[in-house]
Amino acid sequence: MPRKPRDLKPGYSYHVTTRCNNREFNLVRHECREVFIYAIKQAMDKFDFKLYGICLMSNHVHYLLEPLLPEDLPKIMHWLNWYTAMCFNQMLNRTGHFWEQRYYSLGFPKHDKRQALNTLRYIHANPKAAGMQQGFFYDFSNYGTYDRLSNDGLTKWHPAFLTMGKSLEECAAKYRAFCKKYTPKSKPEKRYHWGSKMLPKVIKGKGKGKNKSSPGQMKLPWDNWEVADSEVRKVAEKFVMANCYDQKVAAQFFNDD
Repeated sequence: MPRKPRDLKPGYSYHVTTRCNNREFNLVRHECREVFIYAIKQAMDKFDFKLYGICLMSNHVHYLLEPLLPEDLPKIMHWLNWYTAMCFNQMLNRTGHFWEQRYYSLGFPKHDKRQALNTLRYIHANPKAAGMQQGFFYDFSNYGTYDRLSNDGLTKWHPAFLTMGKSLEECAAKYRAFCKKYTPKSKPEKRYHWGSKMLPKVIKGKGKGKNKSSPGQMKLPWDNWEVADSEVRKVAEKFVMANCYDQKVAAQFFNDD
């Protein structure tokens, strides 16, 4: 059954979610998260898109972004997933697909204030909804740029945020209060069993694309890759320090031993 084409329109913001293959927790290591933030910076330099929201979890990532051209969205996600898959497979000594083949995306007009704010809050609430912490501040989401009006070097305020008050301080205070009202809804994990309706699809699709190379099996575009590269560390540190709850605690991850 063919996939439904994505609804790509100019002037739209897109909520994008991508997951690790088999929902594996491959984004736990701090070094991987640093590289991921750096990869986003590289993608932004290459495709010139606006990133309004980001939350990097242990096995999936949420974005709220606006491409310069609507047809750029697949290019952005393809390049970003390809780049990070190569990096992470080498860093984690693994092979094969790193990301699920199909990323989720939902577009809406960027002037749709209600949808934009609800999406931002949903993205920023992910760590809280997962039971990882009580509040919204999180090292690898950009909630801090909205609450503290800080600059993380990557993200921008969504236009809907800027309509919440007459000053930036009022916008921040109202968004903070808006987030505090959020009540996460528990989501039962989908499980598939033998005899379920998914089994025929699995069997039917088995063996497809055998001759295609996985992004994680391709060569890295550089030699002598080092995780502790100074440029990677610089980009990641600026992002984390702008968004973390406690800068003294977060700084420990960037201090050389």
